[in-house]
Amino acid sequence: VRVECRRMGGGFGGKETQAGHMAVWAAIAAHKTGKPVKLRLDRDDDFVITGKRHPFVYDYTVGFDDTGLLQGLDLTMLVNCGFSADLSGPVADRAIFHADNAYFLEHVAIHSYRCKTHTQSHTAFRGFGGPQGMIAIETIMGDIARHLGLDPLDVRLRNLYGTTSRHVTHYQMTIEDNILQPLITQLAQEARYRERRAAIAQWNASSPVIKRGLALTPVKFGISFTATLFNQAGALVHVYTDGSVMVNHGGTEMGQGLHTKVAQVVADELGVPFDRVMVTASDTARVPNASATAASSGTDLNGRAAQFAARNIRSNLAAFVCGLDGCGAGEVEFRHGQVFTPKTTRSFNDVVGMAYANRIQLWSDGFYRTPKIHYDKTTLTGRPFYYFAYGAACTEVAIDTLTGENRVMAVDILHDVGHSINPALDIGQIEGGFVQGMGWLTTEELVWNDQGKLTTHAPSTYKIPATSDVPPHFNVALWPEPNREDNVFGSKAVGEPPFMLAISVWEAMRDAVAQASGQKVVHMDAPATACLLYTSPSPRDRQKS
Repeated sequence: VRVECRRMGGGFGGKETQAGHMAVWAAIAAHKTGKPVKLRLDRDDDFVITGKRHPFVYDYTVGFDDTGLLQGLDLTMLVNCGFSADLSGPVADRAIFHADNAYFLEHVAIHSYRCKTHTQSHTAFRGFGGPQGMIAIETIMGDIARHLGLDPLDVRLRNLYGTTSRHVTHYQMTIEDNILQPLITQLAQEARYRERRAAIAQWNASSPVIKRGLALTPVKFGISFTATLFNQAGALVHVYTDGSVMVNHGGTEMGQGLHTKVAQVVADELGVPFDRVMVTASDTARVPNASATAASSGTDLNGRAAQFAARNIRSNLAAFVCGLDGCGAGEVEFRHGQVFTPKTTRSFNDVVGMAYANRIQLWSDGFYRTPKIHYDKTTLTGRPFYYFAYGAACTEVAIDTLTGENRVMAVDILHDVGHSINPALDIGQIEGGFVQGMGWLTTEELVWNDQGKLTTHAPSTYKIPATSDVPPHFNVALWPEPNREDNVFGSKAVGEPPFMLAISVWEAMRDAVAQASGQKVVHMDAPATACLLYTSPSPRDRQKS
């Protein structure tokens, strides 16, 4: 069986498994009719059939001292898996791995129950359990702060991982690249967090209807597949006699810019203009056994494999030129479409033509396997992640206490993508991920009836963010430090981590509700829809219909 995958219009997790039944249906129809079959779901059917992000229910007991420092946490996570397992196991596992988010949990017990229910089978979505793990600890941090009368940011800073102590996760991985403290501190200063918090308190004291809230929350997201075997990739690079370059790798392009980044990496390695490199459709006949383009590892894996393949060709060409000019390989440079030696300068195209005439190999494969990682699935311990991507977001919201209407007013983000391969793509991913996460936590409410049928299965009942929901102040900045691990060009993954920045929206909403109601512990169920904020201060008790 050969599979070719052209550019997709989008894919956020469900692409891994949820196309399987469609493929089976098409195959059965093709077998019965003896003709090619293409299926395309009606939007309503797609909503009803396709799995959603796993809903979680949490129960916890937490101990802390008068400064807000955690002393112990007992956390239970109940995972609604739907009628079949699908990817529920690894999703729930990653939620366990990210139950700490940015905080050192010295004494902790985490219980994860995967529950079979009567809805469609829930599946992966951007973050793959990470958001469900992080939102619990951020909720705990906010409630501890209000209980003690402390600023929530101070409680968060008090509990951060350290760099020389308090730096081992609950799954026994030592954090070696921690930049949480300086990153959060810089964002708080640049976003004027302290001044704005005082101004919001003044506003709320004089405004009886519109209440505002502010929150700054961090993100620490592990990059790698938790199933170690998937952390590998292959690529092919062909240089043709006219100097053009073709690349094929195992990753899939779904609008995230993977092909663009891989082409950039290859162009840089060979020293040729970007427009001379073409990336072709993913094809199992060219690069077999590819891992899913998931876990935010598309560029890390496939970009590195393509870089190694291009490097092999460059080495062949450098050795050939050295033979012509009598120099060492280290004295040859490839840049701006030229090949430089101490003796002369030639165009890349001329060097390729000469190399072909002398029977020098002008194509190569590349293979990459992520180093350092290991993981024991039976004990949930080890080093499942090669590195962490960090970030923080400061969000201000306003809620109308008469109607429950809420707005995100301002967002400031400082996010760590290492040394960015393409800042425009990375900032786009950060902006898009944040708005997507904002929808998850404020508008995208899913309702099932007693028979397990989804009733919110159309745009009329299921509300995703629109352009009008993007805050008027939306500032994104990139942390300047390169990846401390040896990753392609010093970059870091950017697909999933920005999604969790939107937890700052959730915490800002809870801050506004607390200031409106005087509650120290704010009980809310996500998403914080206008209906939820209006109907009850304890929405977990309300009857959904």
